[in-house]
Amino acid sequence: MSKTCHEIDYEIFGDDIQMVEVELDPGETVVAEAGMMNYMDSSIKFEAKMGDGSAASSGIMGKLLSVGKRVLTGESIFMTHFTNEGAGKKRVSFAAPYSGKIIPLHMDQYDGMVICQKDSFLCASLGTQIGIHLNAKIGSGFFGGEGFILQKIEGDDMAFVHAGGCIIKKELNGEDLLVDTGCLVAYTGGIDCDIQRAGGLKSMIFGGEGIFLTRLSGTGTVWLQSLPFSRLANNILAHAPRAGGERKGEGSVLGGFGDFIDGDE
Repeated sequence: MSKTCHEIDYEIFGDDIQMVEVELDPGETVVAEAGMMNYMDSSIKFEAKMGDGSAASSGIMGKLLSVGKRVLTGESIFMTHFTNEGAGKKRVSFAAPYSGKIIPLHMDQYDGMVICQKDSFLCASLGTQIGIHLNAKIGSGFFGGEGFILQKIEGDDMAFVHAGGCIIKKELNGEDLLVDTGCLVAYTGGIDCDIQRAGGLKSMIFGGEGIFLTRLSGTGTVWLQSLPFSRLANNILAHAPRAGGERKGEGSVLGGFGDFIDGDE
């Protein structure tokens, strides 16, 4: 069966703050989220377009449907298309707006579909469809950390997603895996995603792991992150000074007591 996506080569640079350099043959195109480009050869031309450029987003109705899906996921309605209009191989690179790892997805190895958290998509070869996946389970939708709407990536060549901290890839074979609700990055189609309570009442309130955990079960591949951006942002805000120079502290009485000991009050 012939491929529907452009075939691209790539190289990932860096360790904790990574970027991916994509190599394009003449006429090849890579599609990326707006604002993710780092550098590119001068023969590469870019254009902001509505839709991902896949067959599903062609035509007026297809473009409108694609735009509607992106609005639901909170992304820009435009995606940037980078095309090699020169002779010979040319390169363009992309990186996410915060530190972490880039996960290369060989889509044909995962039956052409991967479901991921809605802000993790970075770039993909032209022809890849970036849509939405609705979480049908109400409990997982409300308390699972990612909500009802996830991103669904479909294609037969390369796509790249980004996540925070250390990334681990796990293969499940009819097993269950319990995960902190923010640490799930992506999973393949054979995985079922649900939630369960984080132990007894005391553990739920004082255990520090939240009230619910995400339960992954089935057969397929799962990608997890050690530092969700939401956790990083919350920790920064918790220690950021307030207006007037006051430290916000850890949340309350203990934070105020710490300020007292430090001589801030």
